[in-house]
Amino acid sequence: MAEPFPYRIVIRWSDEDSSYIAEVPELPGCMADGPTPEAATKEAKKAAQLWIEVAKKEKREIPEPIDKRRYSGKFVVRVPPELHRELDFEAKSQKVSLNRLVTLKLAS
Repeated sequence: MAEPFPYRIVIRWSDEDSSYIAEVPELPGCMADGPTPEAATKEAKKAAQLWIEVAKKEKREIPEPIDKRRYSGKFVVRVPPELHRELDFEAKSQKVSLNRLVTLKLAS
């Protein structure tokens, strides 16, 4: 049985090309098109395999798929002080932590 495709594929309609575009964002420049989302996905998987083969031959780094990476759940984000103040006020008004408020906003 073949191993499942490890990279995410983003599909969008292109009026300019009159077809579906399937992109593998983790592999810069890797994309394909097709008349249906399924056809575009199939072609993108072929393009990704070729992208990886060329990268190996050229001794370029091959990105690890995002879904296989480990994440801590923490990241730092800088916001304008005014936004920080308003978010803090909203969190206090809702009786939740600032972290909880921001997490809820990002999730929605």
